[in-house]
Amino acid sequence: MSAAPRMGIAMLRAALAFGLAAIVVALSWVWLGTPVNMPPSPLAAGEKLYCVSYAPFRGTQTPLDRTLLIPREQIEQDLARLAKVTDCVRTYATELGLAAVPEVAAKLGLKVLQGLWLGSDPVRNAAEIETVVKLANEHRDTIRGVVVGNEVLLRGEMSDVDLAATIRTVKAQVPVPVTYADVWEFWLRYRGLASAVDFITIHILPYWEDVPVSVDDAGRHINEIESKVAATFPGREILIGEAGWPSAGRMREGALPSPANQARLIHDLLALAKRDGYRVNVIEAFDQPWKRQLEGTVGGHWGLFDATSREAKFALGEPVSNRPFWLWQAIAGVVLVLWVGGIAHLVAHRHGKVVKVGWPAWAGLSLIAVSAGVFVPMAMEAAMLESLGWDGWLRNGALVLAAALAAPVAAAVLVEHRPLEGFGVVLDPAQRMVTDPWIKAPALLLIVVTVLAIQGVLGLVFDPRYKDFPFAALTAAVVPLAVLAFYGPRGPQLAGRAEFAAAAVLAFAAVYLPLNETIANWQALWTAGLWLLLAVTLWRVRGVRS
Repeated sequence: MSAAPRMGIAMLRAALAFGLAAIVVALSWVWLGTPVNMPPSPLAAGEKLYCVSYAPFRGTQTPLDRTLLIPREQIEQDLARLAKVTDCVRTYATELGLAAVPEVAAKLGLKVLQGLWLGSDPVRNAAEIETVVKLANEHRDTIRGVVVGNEVLLRGEMSDVDLAATIRTVKAQVPVPVTYADVWEFWLRYRGLASAVDFITIHILPYWEDVPVSVDDAGRHINEIESKVAATFPGREILIGEAGWPSAGRMREGALPSPANQARLIHDLLALAKRDGYRVNVIEAFDQPWKRQLEGTVGGHWGLFDATSREAKFALGEPVSNRPFWLWQAIAGVVLVLWVGGIAHLVAHRHGKVVKVGWPAWAGLSLIAVSAGVFVPMAMEAAMLESLGWDGWLRNGALVLAAALAAPVAAAVLVEHRPLEGFGVVLDPAQRMVTDPWIKAPALLLIVVTVLAIQGVLGLVFDPRYKDFPFAALTAAVVPLAVLAFYGPRGPQLAGRAEFAAAAVLAFAAVYLPLNETIANWQALWTAGLWLLLAVTLWRVRGVRS
């Protein structure tokens, strides 16, 4: 067969392979971005939320900075926005400028559940008590109640005896009801506290339960706990002081943070609260970026409003998309497919020759292109959400860069019909004479991806509670390398101790992670599967040229 017909057949195969990949990528993003339908709004026309937790911190502002003073204008802007959706805000302290909240709230027609922060420092506690007593007496028509202490028993910073005495001291000086707020289990553990308060305030966060609850059961779980506490304290008024769901972050067993799941929990919770006649304070008004330092990505995404735009994440009763920018991500994904296809085409037609590529290789090229088109845009989105501090940006940036380069490099090497070589071709001084980029580049990528994967292993095995699962970037990085290892030729199998050791670590972690996170956590299962795939890839290339 002459060169022209061969070239025509090759171009037809390329068009079919990458055209199909582009269609798969586009349909994948349509599916990922399709809004999730919500139940009808549980609130009547004009009805607002009973109360919402409010903290004013934006950007780099943090209550951990004791020199910070929140501008009054910032509080005014926030409360003006919140007044459209709620009748009340709950605060947690008066320091750092928060003492201005009752006065601002009064002008906007809002009520306040005034927080009084207690900790292990008696001097700071005394100053907080003095300020709150003054505010409660000056704004008795605005302040619905005083919350004396928030989860101080959970943190172990006061005894129940000292706490009860403090509550009674405050109660004797203010003209409004007084309560204490803590995780619901602590009310059952320290039942004597009930005699010191006017009403009982419990926190129920299904995501953070010792046994996490999925969003499908979260509303029912909160309702059951409220009933359990009410039965324990018959005749006492119960306020759910914190209930909500995160919109981003890592899964905990079957509890998946997402915008749609956050909206779903709020819908279910408000409907049940209205049906059974109890009050709920939703946590929280605005996303709080500073919490990421303490609780990882998930800690900064409990708000009903976005931290940066200050816009609502969803409207009650309306569908919610987990990926509102899916169209742009789909376009980027299709462009990546075409980029991978273009690289493969150029390599296949270098020097005026047509490199023969069989159907198995075209299938591998299609898989490489799909992995890039779906998971590179997803990885970039995840990096924007999950990166914290220079080290976080460096780590996630390196992984996203490796993910973006893996597809075109793997496509070129697959077309060249070269093997995926081991670490030695880059690290062994004896291999310095090997300068072919189609040998060096994939081996270097393999090293980088392996190092980043093992760094993730160490975090998720030894300190996993607040660590995210990097499944998107790992998919885009590992799949092209695995395709090379399985479709490409294999070189001589020599020692390969480094590859074998890395594969052993990854394989062990791949078994451990689902056992630790449970099989309900699909993010953990996916990540473990990628670790195992990378381990097999390393096993297949171990020792080549080592």
